[in-house]
Amino acid sequence: MTVPSEQPSEQPFEQLSEQSAATTLTLAGDFPPATRDEWRELVAGVLRKAGRLPENQSGPVEDLLASTLAEGVTVAPLYTAEDCPPKPGAPGLAPFVRGARPLGASPDGWDLRQRHTDPDVAATTEAVLADLENGATSLWLVLGEGALPVGSLPVVLEKVMLELAPVALDAGPLTGQAAEALFALAGERNLPAEALSGTLGADPLGQLAAADADTDVEAGLRLAGELAARCANERPNLRAVTVDATAYHGGGADDAQELACSLAAGVAYLRALTDAGLSVPDALRQLEFRYAATADQFATIAKLRAARGLWARVSAECGVTGADAAQRQHVVSSEPMVTARDPWVNMLRGTLACFSAGVGGANAVTVLPFDAALGLPDPFSRRIARNTQSLLIAESHLARVVDPAGGSWYVEELTSALARRAWEVFTGIERAGGLLAVLRDGSLAETLATTWAARAGRLATRKEPVLGVSEYANLTERLPTRAPDTRPARRGLLPQVRKAAPFEALRDRADGQLAAAGRRPPVFLATLGAPASHSARSGFAANLFHAGGLDTPRGGGTPEEIAAAFRAEGTPVACLCGADRSYADDAEPVADALRQSGATRVLLAGKPGTVADGTVDGYIYAGCDAVEVLTGLLDELGVKP
Repeated sequence: MTVPSEQPSEQPFEQLSEQSAATTLTLAGDFPPATRDEWRELVAGVLRKAGRLPENQSGPVEDLLASTLAEGVTVAPLYTAEDCPPKPGAPGLAPFVRGARPLGASPDGWDLRQRHTDPDVAATTEAVLADLENGATSLWLVLGEGALPVGSLPVVLEKVMLELAPVALDAGPLTGQAAEALFALAGERNLPAEALSGTLGADPLGQLAAADADTDVEAGLRLAGELAARCANERPNLRAVTVDATAYHGGGADDAQELACSLAAGVAYLRALTDAGLSVPDALRQLEFRYAATADQFATIAKLRAARGLWARVSAECGVTGADAAQRQHVVSSEPMVTARDPWVNMLRGTLACFSAGVGGANAVTVLPFDAALGLPDPFSRRIARNTQSLLIAESHLARVVDPAGGSWYVEELTSALARRAWEVFTGIERAGGLLAVLRDGSLAETLATTWAARAGRLATRKEPVLGVSEYANLTERLPTRAPDTRPARRGLLPQVRKAAPFEALRDRADGQLAAAGRRPPVFLATLGAPASHSARSGFAANLFHAGGLDTPRGGGTPEEIAAAFRAEGTPVACLCGADRSYADDAEPVADALRQSGATRVLLAGKPGTVADGTVDGYIYAGCDAVEVLTGLLDELGVKP
């Protein structure tokens, strides 16, 4: 062994650098090369031992481990360089999959945009300044009925330096009035033409889809053209149109459908703007796209990357391939994923969504406050939403890496597959006459309803869990009190959905019983055998019943002791919980004892067929329709809808 010199070199890595220049080192350099066939043999061996390898298996073994996303995209268990699609280009260059700018959003991070909906002008004015003084870099102002009055815009923005803080307006049918108010305010302050930035938020198609089925889209398209022409001539850094894809996401669209609808809307707006006299490059510069970010990080990253590539393709079809073809993205944490129950978990969902948006290359990001489903956010929830972004930018340095997911074989293939599927849906919409046509004839609503029905099934069976709601519900939680959101209910052509809604409706029923009678509706858990043998299934059963707001008193012992404990609870419903061996010995006598004590319904935690027919009245198990089970129990227990 050579002893190093006591005098360290002034450049201790110089020798290593010289060696690395002559030799290429790899982490797998000392291992023999592995092939996909060898991997398949090893996987087949594991599956064979687990009894999961069919005797007549003829296709690749990875087919047994592959999964299919809602969009129809297949996710393989293994990705290698062989699976990677053609290189998506460099950041800042067409097709812009890897980002609209060569150096990413900015070393200082993306645009941190905060949304404000409170109709209280004084409160919103104070909140706007608090946001801008503590990390926010732009504002998203919702104006109109139940939100900020359009006439309050000068007051709310009185102390805001518009040359530093972009403003995104969201005024629906009052877009024209709101735009005039912003133009007037900038004129009063003598702002230079380039100083005013943001978006006026014209989006008549999104308004028709999500908010108001009576929207005059033709008039809205004409207004969008007029505002775009004015922006191009007077305020070149201000955009007139927002392509709000969250309207379709909230209507139940999967990621590919959300992308396709955004492309169709973007094309419709390009037509309207060029009809108003703008050139195609000028029209492209007038559009900002708004997408939803969910807690599924890889899906969100791939969606945003695919969106840029798809819009670059649309732009190329229109004859534009330069910087004007780069899509500007405003990404918002998904409203459908926000829960009213156990809202604190929304902080985690928002963090994942924000991370995904940042990694995916969003230009601007909004994290909805964790209490968004309860009403108007308070200063604490706005601060948490704001600081979620600030932490990822300032402490995690997320924005300092350009397209960190680029080069990942999985992400690149997922991006490509999602883009292919979205383009297929988009071209179908165009063949049907465009987005306005499929909205008005109801075909888009029907398609999205089918998509959502499939997802609702996964939610109901808890194959897609909602933590704190369908899984691990906290029955003793104290929800924060918030002022109501007084905006009118959305009544667009696409009914808006929320993942947690069915389970939260069940919880509301049970809570009503608690408020009226002082006790939650109970389901008695009859535990068979020692705790070690029944705890898994009794825990599973309690978890399921709690998702519907049901109490779960329990008792064990002999059939007589279980029956006595059951009678003391005063409920007509019981559920047997134990190991298969306990069921074989004790299920029938315990079920008989429960019925003799007044039970009208006896369930069993286990797969159907675990005990002889007639022993129990039903089963609960992983994959059962929890919404159906809980609805039936609440009905049987006499709980009012």
